[in-house]
Amino acid sequence: MAISTARLPGALTQRPQRGGLRRVLGPDHRMGYLFVTPIVLFVLSLVAYPFGYALYLSLTHKLVGLPPVFVGFENYIRLSADGFFQRAVVNSAIFTFGSVGFKLVLGVVMALVLTSNIRWRSFWTGVLLIPWVAPTVVSALNFLWIFDGSLGVLNYLLVRVFRILPQGVGWLSEPHTAMASVIAVNIWRGFPFFGISFLAGMKAIPVELYEAAAVDGAGMLQRFRHVTLPGLKNIMIIVVLLSTIWTFNDFQIVYILTKGGPGGTTMVMPVLTYETAFGAQRLGEAIAVALYLLPLLAITIMVLARYMRKGRKR
Repeated sequence: MAISTARLPGALTQRPQRGGLRRVLGPDHRMGYLFVTPIVLFVLSLVAYPFGYALYLSLTHKLVGLPPVFVGFENYIRLSADGFFQRAVVNSAIFTFGSVGFKLVLGVVMALVLTSNIRWRSFWTGVLLIPWVAPTVVSALNFLWIFDGSLGVLNYLLVRVFRILPQGVGWLSEPHTAMASVIAVNIWRGFPFFGISFLAGMKAIPVELYEAAAVDGAGMLQRFRHVTLPGLKNIMIIVVLLSTIWTFNDFQIVYILTKGGPGGTTMVMPVLTYETAFGAQRLGEAIAVALYLLPLLAITIMVLARYMRKGRKR
């Protein structure tokens, strides 16, 4: 028996969906452009000119106190062959993705704990927010004392109290521990932002979804995998995106703790930019360092934003 399929008449005459502002405002969409235009012009005046001038300086040989000399892409070509710059790129990748990965895991754990039936939930929420609200300089100086090789609290606990180590470790002065120590401080500073964001996202997930999953026989891990994670997907993308940008541009923690040492093992892009500009006083090359990975970051942002937009349409 043949089965015939028929199209609905509406499917043939359905008009394509209109774009963003016109779909929201309808006939008044032109008025929306009128209101938005002054803000766009104001932002462009604050951002476009400085960025354009910085891009121009990156194509020049500019020393402090001397006029710039146009050299084209010479700064970028020199950086591509510079081993110290290549090491800074690798260090920045390790520092950024290592920190963001651990913050993501700890943030989920923090949110799960705070959504459980624990006593004094508000108190613990406030305590866990302290690393996030504390000034970065104060936090870095505290960890500079904690990680001190001779008078630090960490060595005192590990050597004299718990007797785990036979002698103290120079956490910030030895190449094999410096990067891990700097990453640990960044994780301590940033994971509350993940936790609070995920906590807000979990509270927005309807309880009925968990109840339906429990009725279907789903266990705790299955409910987390099939209900919690899909509900947090968009928030995770936004938080990871913001944290990646902030961590990649983190200057204070690394500079206060190690200044890029020892031996360049913690030299990341922001510190290298600072040292090139104010140490070597080569402003053109310093701006080239700062702008070198900008296209990669822009592509990452666009990919994540597009992925999040697709998730909303579903």
